[in-house]
Amino acid sequence: MTTTALAYCPITVDDVEAAIPFYRDGLGLEIVNDVSYDGTRWLSFGFAGQTGLAVVLSDPAAGRSPEDADALLRLVVKGSGPGPYVFTTDDLDATFERLRVLGAEVLQEPIAQDWGPRDCAFRDPAGNHIRINQA
Repeated sequence: MTTTALAYCPITVDDVEAAIPFYRDGLGLEIVNDVSYDGTRWLSFGFAGQTGLAVVLSDPAAGRSPEDADALLRLVVKGSGPGPYVFTTDDLDATFERLRVLGAEVLQEPIAQDWGPRDCAFRDPAGNHIRINQA
């Protein structure tokens, strides 16, 4: 039997530089790769203790036609892009507070959901819907 695993989770942002504090300082991810190529940029963020999986932030033009990039950018900046993206943390309250202090838009303060997890929700600087569950 072979093993299949998720290697990358791409998240499109309109400004890679502006998104760094949210993912690095707020969520506690580590930058493991920073690539600029042909006028685009993408960053890979790693997870402590979870090797082989990365969140990859990139601008809409990375690997897309100009038309697709424009369409995706319009969706992302109005908060209608792909997602939500769901992360877990061992300290929801501390993670919530770090992101709130960074100025992230709060969509939902930490609450216990009827379906199980205690979670909260934010928009990243590009407008992506980010949910965080208590592990």
